[in-house]
Amino acid sequence: MIRPLLILLLPPLLFAQKPKLLLLKVYKDQNISGWVMSEKLDGIRAYWDGKKLLTRGGKIIHTPKWFTKDYPPFAIDGELWSKRGDFENISSIVRDKTPSKKWREIKHYIFEVPNQKGNLFERLAKVKPYQNSIIKIIPQIKIKNKKHLKQFLIEIEKKGGEGVVVRDPNTPYIAKRTNKALKVKSFKDKECKVINYNIGHGKYKGLMGSISCIMDNNISFKIGSGFSLKDRINPPPIGSIVTFKYKEMTKYGKPRFPTFLRIREKR
Repeated sequence: MIRPLLILLLPPLLFAQKPKLLLLKVYKDQNISGWVMSEKLDGIRAYWDGKKLLTRGGKIIHTPKWFTKDYPPFAIDGELWSKRGDFENISSIVRDKTPSKKWREIKHYIFEVPNQKGNLFERLAKVKPYQNSIIKIIPQIKIKNKKHLKQFLIEIEKKGGEGVVVRDPNTPYIAKRTNKALKVKSFKDKECKVINYNIGHGKYKGLMGSISCIMDNNISFKIGSGFSLKDRINPPPIGSIVTFKYKEMTKYGKPRFPTFLRIREKR
């Protein structure tokens, strides 16, 4: 009777209750007068519930003890991040059940303080006393006009950033997808399921040249760009969900110029 009991007790050690989070909608040229903007960091979403660090899906993130020892006793939400274009490295560090020394590369960039009263700036002010070498507050820049937003987006993408987040700072915390917080990118992105590999030619001879994917609408297509050499040696697993960017859809419903971004974070 002891072993079944232990099995029943194991899941709470690995999972916590899935947090209710602020989620972004897509910017479609809405009125953003009085809003603020910040860089959209391409890292791992991490929610601190006051005692432990959780993924968006409610899985416990195994950090070194020193990483969270000075965290606040209240909830904060942000992105575990190191630098632009480093998603694979960040993901491998954060998902390791045995924390490594590489956690020294990671910082927690905060964009929300859930469950606190007041506007966005008042909520973020709650975490200011806890800022240190690990906890950083993402700067929120007041938007002058749509031209200002466009210039900021171009600047971020030139540096290799993923995009921009725009928010209405005067709204209270909203724990769901909302049109008061939007992501802005110069390209569109979508997800698809990997169904096959295609062998490369030329400099990619003997490696993965492209992957075949299928979208929710059952339309299949190939993605051949955006992969690093490491990706081509060790491609996304068949059956995995990947995120890709594209310019537009063709009249046949296929993405034009699809480019691999990443394997989707498990939720």
